[in-house]
Amino acid sequence: MSLAFLLTTLVVVATPGTGVVYTLAAGLSRGPRASVVAAFACTLGIVPHVLATVTGLAALLNASAVAFQAVKCAGVAYLLYMAWATVRDKEVIDVDQDGAPRSAGRVIVRGVLINLLNPKLTIFFLAFLPQFVDPGEPRALPRMLALSGVFMLATFVVFAGYGVLAASVRSHVIARPRVMAWLRRGFAGSFVLLGAKLATTDG
Repeated sequence: MSLAFLLTTLVVVATPGTGVVYTLAAGLSRGPRASVVAAFACTLGIVPHVLATVTGLAALLNASAVAFQAVKCAGVAYLLYMAWATVRDKEVIDVDQDGAPRSAGRVIVRGVLINLLNPKLTIFFLAFLPQFVDPGEPRALPRMLALSGVFMLATFVVFAGYGVLAASVRSHVIARPRVMAWLRRGFAGSFVLLGAKLATTDG
């Protein structure tokens, strides 16, 4: 495994995106356990993209403008829904004093959907992985799966780190409802901006 692959993976994973925003929100609202659950969910959402890339579906998605636009529109719509839910539904980001993850199932579903409905992630794998795998190599498929596994592991570790860091400061906002209100607006705005960025990118 090359150093270039590891460095590129860390840069891509550490760059704030929808998964990072979601994990930060989970850490602030529910504590470290919820942030780890959110990080796991976002990582789980990568699996379909890996399978699509390995089976060649990513190439079809990249070649078909209609298919790409359909998935992209679904992703944008979900990000806008998350923005609306973050502002309207206080349960999305509401500090719980005991830090109990009362709705772990919802955390997982939302985390998976955030990455599942991101067509750029599949295109990323399509353009990224082949650079480190020789198509003529007898073990090309196992190597691609191994590199994908490393990418997913890095995603989980980095996202969980973000979430646990956010959870470490949650005690400072528990007694400040106005701060939480502004945080909800900030996270909602982030989802809107990320949705707008996805909407304006080309496949």
